[in-house]
Amino acid sequence: MPIYSSDSDSDNVSSTPGRLFRRERPLHSILGGGQVANVLLWRNKNVSAAIFIGFTAIWFLFEVVEYHFLTLLCHISITVMLVIFIWSNGAALFDRHPPKIPEIILSESAFQHVARTFHTRFNQLFLTLYDIACGKDLKIFLLAIVFLWTLSVIGSYFTTMNLLYLGFLCIGTLPALYERYEREVDYLAGKGTKDIRKLYKKFDSRVLNKIPRGPVKEKKFK
Repeated sequence: MPIYSSDSDSDNVSSTPGRLFRRERPLHSILGGGQVANVLLWRNKNVSAAIFIGFTAIWFLFEVVEYHFLTLLCHISITVMLVIFIWSNGAALFDRHPPKIPEIILSESAFQHVARTFHTRFNQLFLTLYDIACGKDLKIFLLAIVFLWTLSVIGSYFTTMNLLYLGFLCIGTLPALYERYEREVDYLAGKGTKDIRKLYKKFDSRVLNKIPRGPVKEKKFK
């Protein structure tokens, strides 16, 4: 029996669930289709593993070893300076060339591009939050309240560093796992969406529709 077979419901929802979030493009294309998408989907395993190990090391230093950022930065700078000093002064003894550190100069256009991108994304986020807060879509408004409340509860049990690391783990693993088990996840998500819609309809009919509202004035047309 195929995994998508299910009985038809009375809520006019198709028995065959679509893709998650009703997306039409592949996941790689949604994530940008470039190097970032390749890293998130583990197409380049060496780069993805290196980034994963690097973030894990940072989390270990700050959360387990309890390093402070300024202390760690100073220790790294001292170590790099000592290595360069020993290498530069000992190169002649071992018949080696002194280190040549290339100058990495970030152009002004790159800074401007980053600033414009951040400004555009921030405005889009702010407008989206404003539309949700206005209550134009009551379902989205309630979901946002529940999500923020759940996030606040989770934040009371974890430190900021642990939350950031947990978020990195989710970003670095969930897209790749979803791409691998896409059919199963889409099926479960579609089934869960049906159940949530049924619960919301009951909540709407039993609670929301019974909330008293003020009289609506009819517009007079000349």
